[in-house]
Amino acid sequence: MKVISNSSILIALSGIGRLELLHQRFPEGVTIPDAVWKEVVETGHGRGGAKQVADAAWIKRRQIQDYAFATALQASLDQGEAEVIGLGLELEAGLLLLDEKNARSVAVRLQFPVLGTIGLLIWGKRRGLIPSLATELSLLGREGGFRLSKIVYDHALKQVGE
Repeated sequence: MKVISNSSILIALSGIGRLELLHQRFPEGVTIPDAVWKEVVETGHGRGGAKQVADAAWIKRRQIQDYAFATALQASLDQGEAEVIGLGLELEAGLLLLDEKNARSVAVRLQFPVLGTIGLLIWGKRRGLIPSLATELSLLGREGGFRLSKIVYDHALKQVGE
């Protein structure tokens, strides 16, 4: 399955030392568009995720071809999100990794399945790869500035019996 990722999930997981969960969940690798590479690795040089993403051989960088479509999406999304969705269409991806609500809505309207940071952490907890989801969610907020509503937080914990 082709999986395309936005920057937020890469940065968030790197920030809590859990980027490897992506590779464990998607051993065939994850693709990122140029805008995501630039945001995480180049613009983000020296910040959380930059080195981890640059060093991960299983993360493949890919240039989108239809810039007109991605540009049109930028009316409501940032460049990275727009390129993730555009590349998803071009590659006929089976899954898009997106955290932001607006981007997820657009992807779902285009009939893409989506998964975010919290969903991946739930997967990791269910597989026994992380001991405590509550600890990971707390780290996300503390270390990565990840904003999570109490409703989503409580729902995520309920999903794994915590």
